[in-house]
Amino acid sequence: MDVSDAGAVAEALTGVRRSTRDGMAEWRYHGRLVARQLDESHLVIRADFDYRDSILRQFPETFSVPSRYIKHMMVVADLARGDSGVIEDALEAAWQLQRSAG
Repeated sequence: MDVSDAGAVAEALTGVRRSTRDGMAEWRYHGRLVARQLDESHLVIRADFDYRDSILRQFPETFSVPSRYIKHMMVVADLARGDSGVIEDALEAAWQLQRSAG
């Protein structure tokens, strides 16, 4: 999976729009962040703390939480080495989280 693949998944979710900030893509649902590109092979994805803890335990090769995101409801996905199906699930979960917040 690469950034364009992840973007296609995010953009297929109702109400999600792509924009660019500082040269990096980001996807938002009615202004609320769903995911943001960190570099060519990593995305930060919104995730509530329980879901984040679960996917970190189950898929440590796909997800991580750098220290700067510990206090935030976010997880980093490794697009190059991670499981694309699980990343797709995380994007959908982020969309659901943002839909329920609005």
